[in-house]
Amino acid sequence: MALFRRAKSAPTPLTDRDALLADLDGVVYAGPGALPYAIDSLNRAAEQLRLGYITNNASRTDAAVAAHLSELGLTVAPADVVTSPQAAMRLLATMVPAPAKILIVGGDGLVDEAHKAGYTVTRSAEDAPAAVVQGFAPEVGWTDLAEAAFALQVPEEEGGIPWISTNTDWTIPRDRGVAPGNGTLVSAVHTAIGRLSIVAGKPEKPIFEVAVERFSAQRPLFIGDRLDTDIAGAARAGIDSALVLTGIDRPKHVLAAPQGSRPDYILSDLRELHEPYPETLEKNGVFMVNDAAVRVVDADVQIVAEGSSQIDLLRAGAAAIWATGLMIYAFRVPERLYADPFHKP
Repeated sequence: MALFRRAKSAPTPLTDRDALLADLDGVVYAGPGALPYAIDSLNRAAEQLRLGYITNNASRTDAAVAAHLSELGLTVAPADVVTSPQAAMRLLATMVPAPAKILIVGGDGLVDEAHKAGYTVTRSAEDAPAAVVQGFAPEVGWTDLAEAAFALQVPEEEGGIPWISTNTDWTIPRDRGVAPGNGTLVSAVHTAIGRLSIVAGKPEKPIFEVAVERFSAQRPLFIGDRLDTDIAGAARAGIDSALVLTGIDRPKHVLAAPQGSRPDYILSDLRELHEPYPETLEKNGVFMVNDAAVRVVDADVQIVAEGSSQIDLLRAGAAAIWATGLMIYAFRVPERLYADPFHKP
C-alpha cells in the first residue's frame, strides 16, 4: 500500500494562459541544435495560445533568431522574438534620444536595433559617444572592452555618459558546454572603471514589459532555465514562471533558490507543459507531490518516500525547504534529493 494516495489530476501549466513566453538558450536550443522534445512541445502549445520568444543573447538580430527557430521546425516571425537589444534601445531612449551617437560593444543584434531606433553607431571612444551599450557577441574582444572603458572613465554623477548592458548572464549554454556570458564581459569593464551598468534584459523588467505589450498578454507563462535571470525577472514583472531542467540551473540550485527566484512550476523538459501539474500537499509537516514525500526536522531534510518520479521528489523537497523560510545552507540534505538524471546541454 502506498504511504500517500496519489493526488488527483491537476491543470497543466498552460491551462487558462493566453501567451507562452519562452527563453531560448537552454530552453529551446543549446548552440545550433534543438533540445529534446522542445520543438514538438512548443508547436503543440502554439495550437492554443500565442508564443513569444525572449532572449538575453544580443549577438543576433530578431530576424536571424526567427530564421534559426524556423529551421528547427517552429513557425516564427521576427516580431515573435523579443531581444535584450530591443529592451536596451527602449531604455536608452529615456536617457539619450536618437539620433545621438552611441558606442556599441556587441554584434549584429545590437547594431541592427540601434539603427532601427535611429541612433548613429560608433566603435571608438574617440568619437565622443553619448552612451555605451554593451551586449554579448562571440567576437567581442579586449579592444572592444577597452573602448568601452575609455568612454566610461568619468562617473555618471560627475557628468559621464550612460552605460547600458543588454544583460549580465555570467554564462551561456553552447553545443560544446557552458561558456562565459555577457555578465563576464560587463564585469571586465566594471573592474576597469569601477562603474555599474544599467541592465535592460532579464532579470530586469524592461524586456518583460516589451514582451507583454507586444503580445497583449494578460495571463502569460514565462519559461526559462535560469533562476537568477529568467525566474527572478518574471517574478519582478509579475509573471508566472516555469523552470525547465534542460539548461543552466540544476536540482541543487532549485532547492537553494532564494525568495524571489522560485518558479511556479519545475519541469524536467517541455513535454510537461502539457501534462497535469501535481498539487503539493502538506500534512503534519510532510510535503507530498504524488507519491514522493519530504519533511524537514530540525537541521535535517528527510525523504519520507522517494516515490516513482525524480521530478516529483525534487518538487516535494523544494516545497519543504522553501516553507521553512531558511536557506538550504542551514540544513543537511540527502544527495538523493538533488540527483540529476535530467538532460543538460
